[in-house]
Amino acid sequence: MAAPFKPLGDCRLYTFVDTAFLEGRDPVELARQLCDGGSDIIQLRAKEREPDQVRALAAHLLRVTDAAGVRLIINDHPKVALQVGAPGCHLGQEDFFDAGYRMAAQVTGCPAEMILGLSTHAPDQAGRALRAEPDYIAIGPVFATPTKPTAPPVTLDYVRWAVAHVSIPWFAIGGINLETLDEVLEAGARRVCVVSAILRAQDVARACQAFRQRVACVPL
Repeated sequence: MAAPFKPLGDCRLYTFVDTAFLEGRDPVELARQLCDGGSDIIQLRAKEREPDQVRALAAHLLRVTDAAGVRLIINDHPKVALQVGAPGCHLGQEDFFDAGYRMAAQVTGCPAEMILGLSTHAPDQAGRALRAEPDYIAIGPVFATPTKPTAPPVTLDYVRWAVAHVSIPWFAIGGINLETLDEVLEAGARRVCVVSAILRAQDVARACQAFRQRVACVPL
């Protein structure tokens, strides 16, 4: 039986099953470890896989995430997300606007069948994204990150801008690790996405717990 999802605004730790970081590990077991560690949201990012492969993997992950009350977000593939009944989808600026979408409801359905998150890398992109009425946006990459090596860091200035201008839930992302986390929280972020610092940890669940405990020390 599926457990209830936490309200999006109460979610603090957003993690990933990124197939580029599996290193031979079972993605389903990895999702279980992320859930056990206290992830509120898990994104399936599988850039090198075909939609059918993403669909099959998502179906397996959903059995773990739904049971734990953790939202599974499908990156890049809104049709796959709808087909498997995933709680959400995440799209980049190009994947959303260049595909002809202008409003989130064009992706999520009306009434909405899932939530939608959009990536943003600058205030003008955030403004355009917010006008599309997504459920959340991502702010980053805050620091240089191996997951997007060609993307210039947006710095903590963009985090501070988001604090002042974004009223929906937003997540700081990009190069956030336990050494940089305090800077991000001090700049005003209350929700973070963490990719490599958790996926490259020897103990994924324990790494999640360390991030969760640190973020939970700062009230929403």
